[in-house]
Amino acid sequence: EVQLVESGGGLVQPGGSLRLSCAASGFTFSNYAMNWVRQAPGKGFEWVSSIDSDGVSTNTLNSLKGRFTISRDNAKNTLYLQMNSLKPEDTAVYYCAKSPRRFIYSGSYYYTFNRNEYDYWGQGTQVTVSS
Repeated sequence: EVQLVESGGGLVQPGGSLRLSCAASGFTFSNYAMNWVRQAPGKGFEWVSSIDSDGVSTNTLNSLKGRFTISRDNAKNTLYLQMNSLKPEDTAVYYCAKSPRRFIYSGSYYYTFNRNEYDYWGQGTQVTVSS
């Protein structure tokens, strides 16, 4: 059974940092690309970042580049999202989502949310950025 369990969310002041983790089990983690997707209150899902199966290639929403960094540790079956200089508009539930393939697409491919790009989801972790 595929399981994705996020952790690391919480309440942080503007300008602060958080590191989200996603522990994966039930599949060969190193064979699949992984993603972070978020949902702000009252809004739809928004793709955040993707990383290929080897951790070599990444793609991040342009507006988040320089602040958010995706990474993975295949030895630990864990996906990460380092979030720095957090802003109130980053407040959302952050989901770890598995890709059905090894590779990722570059550019703006993921900007239009497509549920077919994600075959398994975690339960999400709440990130609240507020003073």
